[in-house]
Formats: sequence, structure tokens, C-alpha cells
Amino acid sequence: MGKTIWITGGSRGIGAAAVRAFARAGWNTAFTYRSSREQAGALAEELTQEGCSVLALCGDMTVRAEVERCAAEILHFFGGLDALVCNAGVAQQKQFQDITDEDWDAMLGGNAKSAFYAIQAALPTMLHGKSGSIVTVSSIWGVTGASCESHYAASKAAIIALSKSLAQEFGPSGIRVNCIVPGVIDTDMNRVHGQETLDALAEETPLGRLGTPDEVARTMLFLCGADASFITGQVLGVTGGFAV
Repeated sequence: MGKTIWITGGSRGIGAAAVRAFARAGWNTAFTYRSSREQAGALAEELTQEGCSVLALCGDMTVRAEVERCAAEILHFFGGLDALVCNAGVAQQKQFQDITDEDWDAMLGGNAKSAFYAIQAALPTMLHGKSGSIVTVSSIWGVTGASCESHYAASKAAIIALSKSLAQEFGPSGIRVNCIVPGVIDTDMNRVHGQETLDALAEETPLGRLGTPDEVARTMLFLCGADASFITGQVLGVTGGFAV
């Protein structure tokens, strides 16, 4: 059996690109999704027809019991777990004075708590094998801050601190933890900003364009692979130079 990866939030955007990248590279690829059942099913069918080993599981990564159920199903189906990509996330634009308790909890839950739960669920297997790679997904706004997205930026900044801390804590057990910071990527989540805003953001990017989900996915694949065996605790921007 090949190596096994679990990708949270794998049905769309960057997550779906990651599922394709790992599966086509020969990894046993499990991915979880919350509501995009049709897209998840189509993605799994596409890759299965290509001869890839893929498992799609529906589960809310903000609910511990569902996360633990998904982890157990992955271990039962593939017999192990070598890497985890914490990609599940949510976003919202709102002026700070209008953010409600529910908005704040949704951002911290969907972005930070989901990673917390997934890492804890994957950890026993990695500790037992004294190896593993964990890749978290922050955002450029977690580095620079973002007007009218302060709760989103705060949740993504938390991911960076969590990743650095866990790299130090898990390193002696042979587990690597790195964080990817995407810039402005051409995804459904970002298209809500409108074409005029996206064009302006592309113009602000030194490379003069938006990033693609595939470019982020290839970075995830690298960080989980043998070529990154001495890389841990790093925050790697896939930003086109948006923030240097």
C-alpha cells in the first residue's frame, strides 16, 4: 500500500486541486467535505476512473465526533495515515462593529477549531509510527490583516501560530508541521469579491496575476513528500509576491 493523505475541505477549490494532485501522484487520498456532496462525488468518480485510490467522506470538521468518525473510517479503509492537509475553511466580509458572536465563532470554528480537531484525530497514528507530515492552510490576510475581514484574518493568524508551536512540539516524534499562506487565488471563495476587485488585486501582485489552486496544491504535495523531509515549522507564502 502507498502512503495515505487526508485532506479536509477537499470537494472544491484548493482542496479539490490537492485531492487531484495527491491521487495522481499515487497517494491513497481521503478527503472530507461538509455540504458539496455532488461535487465530492464527481471528483471521487473522476479519479477512481483514472485508477486512483480515493475515499470521499461527508463530515463537519467543526464537530469533534464527526472528525473522529472520519479519521476512523480512513484508518479502516486505508490501514494507515501518513499526512494531513487542514484545508477546510470559511470566510466572511463584515465591518468589525457588525460582527456578531455567531460570526466570530463561525470563523474561529471553521478555520482554527477544524484544524485543531483534525490534527488531534490524526495524531495518535502519526505518534505511533513516529513519522508524518501536517500541512495547515492560513491566508495572506492572516499575515497582513484585512479590512472588513478582521475575524477571518484573526482565525488565519491563529493557524500560523498553531503550526509553529506544533512543529516544535511534534518534531522529536518525527512529525513535520508546515503552514501554507495562499495569496489571492482564483477560487469560488474569492470570486465573490467581483471581477473589478480581483483585477485590482492581480495588479497589486508582483507577478501580475491571481494564483491557481493547482499551484497551491503542488506546494502541499511537496511539503508532504520526501523532498521536504528536513522542512518543518515553516510558513510558506504562495502569493505571487503579494506580501514580501
